[in-house]
Amino acid sequence: MVKKIIVPPPVQYLVREDGQRTGVVLEWEDYQTLQAALSSDPDLLIGLSEHELQALAEGILSTHHQERLNELLQRNREGALSAGEEQELDRLLEHVDYMNTLKARAMYTLQRVSPA
Repeated sequence: MVKKIIVPPPVQYLVREDGQRTGVVLEWEDYQTLQAALSSDPDLLIGLSEHELQALAEGILSTHHQERLNELLQRNREGALSAGEEQELDRLLEHVDYMNTLKARAMYTLQRVSPA
C-alpha cells in the first residue's frame, strides 16, 4: 500500500513593521471550510489552544470538593442532611455536571479540530 503524502503550502503571515505576526493568509476555500466547521457547531470550544483543551478534557474535581461531595452523599444516604447541606450537595452536583459537560465539549473539540 502506498501512502499519499500531502505537503501543505507554506504559511503566509501578515507581519507588522516590527516583525510581529498579526495574522495568517488562508486560501479562500480553506477559510470557507474552517468558517463553516466552526460557526455551525455550537458545541465546539473555539479560541482555546490544544493544551488548554487537553487540560479541560482531563480536569477533575478538586480533592477538597470530592471529599466534601462524598461526605454529603453519605449523609444523604443516611437521611441526615440539613437544609443547608442539601443546598450544598445540589450546588456540588451541579458543578460536577457542568465540569462533565465542559470535559465532553473539550474532548469533542479536540477530535474535530486536531489533525488525525
